[in-house]
Amino acid sequence: MSTTRRQGTVTDWDDDRGFGFIASSTGGPRVFVHVSAVAGDRRPAVGDLVSYREGSDDRGRPRAADVAFAASPGVTRSAPPGLPSALVAAAVFLGLLVTLRLLDLAPLLLPAVYVLASTVAVGLYRTDKTAARRGTRRVPESTLHLVALLGGWPGALVAQQAFRHKTRKQPFRTVFWGTVVVNCAALAWLAQHMRAVLG
Repeated sequence: MSTTRRQGTVTDWDDDRGFGFIASSTGGPRVFVHVSAVAGDRRPAVGDLVSYREGSDDRGRPRAADVAFAASPGVTRSAPPGLPSALVAAAVFLGLLVTLRLLDLAPLLLPAVYVLASTVAVGLYRTDKTAARRGTRRVPESTLHLVALLGGWPGALVAQQAFRHKTRKQPFRTVFWGTVVVNCAALAWLAQHMRAVLG
């Protein structure tokens, strides 16, 4: 492994799988980088400037080691692109819950249940993201789906974007959106049932 540090830019990054590629500022082939080679808690993103030492894997292909983020004075990292939309969706849904409650179409504690489940979901996603980075025991996907199904999906949606976790992985995404549909259908049935009772 070279002792000379090189400069480069992250050109590709798959956050769910924890790897990507760095293009050297001096040219040449792209260098593979795994999240385990990145110093600190921050994870790379496309466009990040980094410094690294170049080594090779068992098959002789270039591989980055001891990766550090280059200082970029005056540059602030933007929020994940999907986070604002996720926050708006969660806020709109919470507003809908409050409206249903005010119209007596939802139980008194239902909004609190959704807030609690969403808080649990955020904590589980954060724990799973940390475990994925450290290579320790992960939170089972079935647990993440169960919490989403029980009303934690707004928090899960926000956590996915905030932590850049489980945002592209299949079939996880399909199952997740299935839990959202089932949960919303159950909520609609509950509202209809209470309307019928009141009527």
